[in-house]
Amino acid sequence: MDVGFLGLGRMGRPMALNLVRAGHRVRVWNRTREAAASLREAGAEPVESPAEAFRGDVAVTMLADDAALRSVIVEGGVLDQGQRPAIHVGMSTISVALARDLAALHARAGVAYLSAPVFGRPDVAEAGKLTIVAAGPEEAIARAQPLLDAMGARTWPFGTEPARANAVKLAGNFLVVNAVAAMGEAAALVEAHGVPGADLLDLMTNTIFASPVYKGYGASIAAGRYEPPGFGLSLGAKDIRLALAAGEAARVPMPLASLLRDGLIEAIAHGDGDKDLAALARVAARRSGRVK
Repeated sequence: MDVGFLGLGRMGRPMALNLVRAGHRVRVWNRTREAAASLREAGAEPVESPAEAFRGDVAVTMLADDAALRSVIVEGGVLDQGQRPAIHVGMSTISVALARDLAALHARAGVAYLSAPVFGRPDVAEAGKLTIVAAGPEEAIARAQPLLDAMGARTWPFGTEPARANAVKLAGNFLVVNAVAAMGEAAALVEAHGVPGADLLDLMTNTIFASPVYKGYGASIAAGRYEPPGFGLSLGAKDIRLALAAGEAARVPMPLASLLRDGLIEAIAHGDGDKDLAALARVAARRSGRVK
């Protein structure tokens, strides 16, 4: 397929490379030109503007947040240009509200819009094993499936309304942040009673909590390994804010999310915003007086 890929951060870069390896023609764009140029040797085609990438059979966006996506797609006017893609696959973690706005804007422009946010860290993206949550027109999902298969291990469909996929993604990230916060508090508890937190986490993540999220983040917490970030703490804070907004819009109270938001703000205030989400465990350690 003729694919345009916009956004080459820690997740976007390996995803775009997997599309190249799968034999697709991939035009790549990033705000930082060097990021796009660095993929030339791998077979991608760097372009100078979002408009040049947003055309062909399918355009894929993997931009940082609502503001970035709105700036490029809405304010940038790419939906109004003469050459537009048949399908836009939005893979960023964005608000439910923006997903609804984008679906309406794309419908007016005659471009099929598919929300397909992902679960997985950069190493999972590199392996092409992302979990992809997809919602949008059935024919668009079917047509984009070869691309999704090149980037992910499995695509989970959630209906024809794109915003549903974004609601699922925010709910999933809410669960991930809860897991990290819980491990941090549990480790602080046992350490206050003379048990190394790493020993507790080793036990739990190899028995009743033997899942990728607990094992991966648990190992980082146990080792105090918070850099380089796989999933940045500040991005986790953004996602919790979006989850709270989605809950409020639908009149769904989320008291646990409110507590997580405060803990994330505290972590950012202590300089941990650029660290991995696992650094959220330091909040419980500080509150218990075990670290400063």
